[in-house]
Amino acid sequence: MSVTKESEVVVITGASAGVGRATARLFAERGAKIGLLARGEDGLEGARDDVEQAGGEAIPVPTDVADPDQVEAAAEAVENEFGPIDVWVNNAMVSVFSPAAEMTAADYQRVTEVTYLGYVHGTQTALDRMRPRDDGTIVQVGSALAYRGIPLQSAYCGAKHAIQGFTESVRTELLHEDCDVQLSMVQMPAMNTPQFEWTKSRLPRQPQPVPPIYQPEVAARAIVWAVDNSRDELWVGWPTLKAILGNRLIPRRLDRYLARSGYDSQQTDEPVDPDRRHNLHEPLAGDYGAHGPFDERAHDRSIQLWISMHRRTLALITGFITVVMGVILGQYLLSPDNDAKTETNDSNTTYGSP
Repeated sequence: MSVTKESEVVVITGASAGVGRATARLFAERGAKIGLLARGEDGLEGARDDVEQAGGEAIPVPTDVADPDQVEAAAEAVENEFGPIDVWVNNAMVSVFSPAAEMTAADYQRVTEVTYLGYVHGTQTALDRMRPRDDGTIVQVGSALAYRGIPLQSAYCGAKHAIQGFTESVRTELLHEDCDVQLSMVQMPAMNTPQFEWTKSRLPRQPQPVPPIYQPEVAARAIVWAVDNSRDELWVGWPTLKAILGNRLIPRRLDRYLARSGYDSQQTDEPVDPDRRHNLHEPLAGDYGAHGPFDERAHDRSIQLWISMHRRTLALITGFITVVMGVILGQYLLSPDNDAKTETNDSNTTYGSP
């Protein structure tokens, strides 16, 4: 990107909580100007406070990304306030925890409108502004579930698969146009976000992310790194790596494994609150912040992500060590002392008859 980090204008959908909230804070730490898009006004105000405390500027814009007109209006508001948008992060989502047999057509429609079409609307709105400038970055916050479906989340898995296909298609079109707009996918593992407190659920027990669980700051670091390094796709965490590769290599075995383990792993031991509220159609009041209720079980680092972010450096170090070891071995084999030892050993060798 040609823009300096201190002056970049960033739009984040789903910015009121979870990964979007953590990502806004991280961009703010380097002085970015951020358009915060989400439905919940309480969370948006909290996110604005976070951004300003971290050193950035923010404009909260209440937006339902399922409505393309609202997304377009939000983009106009951000550019009127801060100037041209440099980075657009699609992150907003809703879901339903439920066996497919108990899902309604309305459930599938709403999840698709927000989680899939919301990304489509955001991408199109961003491209309308970035294409003429031939510059900018769009990040799709994805999931291991974009490659591997699991039980009880059929609508969400379907939407994430759709985002993956949509993104790959648009990327090829940008390449065909020789357009320099970067389109990135960042595939996430299970995150400790508030969605497990407000997602619509028909499960008998409290929903939880499938362990191992990561803090949203891990996701935020991956997103910002993908922006800075123009990465087409970034996998975050060993669970994501295992899910994607496992589905490529042993999909049928993975089906059977998830049939056995995929129900209990998505629920705690606590019965679900009979008065549990959800945000499928309307946001819940209150500011939920970035973290969900699983702080004690969540990891704030990912070794796999660190390796992925530093793979070039590691490759150079590995190559350097290989060369040095080769030189040392070559010097040893060619040294006069080694030749003398070899001749001495040969002269002392007694050969018997066959």
